[in-house]
Amino acid sequence: MRLDKFLKVSRVIKRRTVANDVCTAGRVSVNGKTAKPSVKLKAGDVVSIVFGNGVVTFKVLAIEATVRKEDAASMYEIIEDTI
Repeated sequence: MRLDKFLKVSRVIKRRTVANDVCTAGRVSVNGKTAKPSVKLKAGDVVSIVFGNGVVTFKVLAIEATVRKEDAASMYEIIEDTI
């Protein structure tokens, strides 16, 4: 699944266009490398996002095309949250 779509489906970022803009700005890295919105994610990847002065790092646990709002958090596990 594309990085920007995963961020939207997992509700880490509310809208896909915003996720796309954040990735294009170079504020997202996957496994330590700056990532474009089209990067293909797989289970086990580690994603870091810079939000203002903080960084959120999480591990991808599952890739699903659609999930209910209550189950979205089960797609990832937060490793570090410095916001």
